[in-house]
Amino acid sequence: MLSRPPDRTSPIPLYFQIARQLEDAISRGELAPGTRLDNEIELSERLTVSRPTMRKAIERLVNQGLVVRRRGIGTVVVPKAVKRPMALSSLYDDLAQAGRRPKTQILTVTTQAASPDVAAALSLPEGEPTLYLERLRYADDAPLAVMHNYLPSGLVELDREMLMSQGLYQILRARGIQLQVATQTVAARAATYREARLLEVGRNTPMLTMTRTAFDGTGRAVEYGNHAYLADRYSIEVTLIAR
Repeated sequence: MLSRPPDRTSPIPLYFQIARQLEDAISRGELAPGTRLDNEIELSERLTVSRPTMRKAIERLVNQGLVVRRRGIGTVVVPKAVKRPMALSSLYDDLAQAGRRPKTQILTVTTQAASPDVAAALSLPEGEPTLYLERLRYADDAPLAVMHNYLPSGLVELDREMLMSQGLYQILRARGIQLQVATQTVAARAATYREARLLEVGRNTPMLTMTRTAFDGTGRAVEYGNHAYLADRYSIEVTLIAR
């Protein structure tokens, strides 16, 4: 890693040359996800550049989402970010289609009384029984998202084995439930203590959140989801068309 000193005769800034070396090493797989980079002092001494130059090179990688700084650990290479299209699809399906090897850890499958928010989303009386799922979703063996889903009670039979091997929407389609439209809100916040522990990150790590209510062809609300994704590993792509 960084075996070639920057060319001081080149018009290209030193920090940019160093950053490009690291980018290339990451793209070739020489620096795999989870690899911890040497600290700035060691790197600057090895390349005979100033610490501000080295810091600027690392900041470029941070801004590109290639590495993250973690207190007590240092600078770590992160898994390739998931870019998800804005469509009525499941995360499991999107990861599978992108070749990102989705994996699911089932945290909870239970019956739960509908809270005011859940009842409003699913057009149910408050306190009505719902099927509640909590799952931890991985992409390429790296934790990516904590997912909470609510379905009307009796809509479909689910078990842990089924949810580990398939996405929720895939299961619904197989049972003849076709999702036609959804309302969705995307926001951002810091990770909760529980999310940080499950996703193996620091407390207050930036999270991208998505709240969605999906409806079938008759207009019936069949699923309400509230998910939280690691912001440095997940983004949503939207195509905009001029009016």
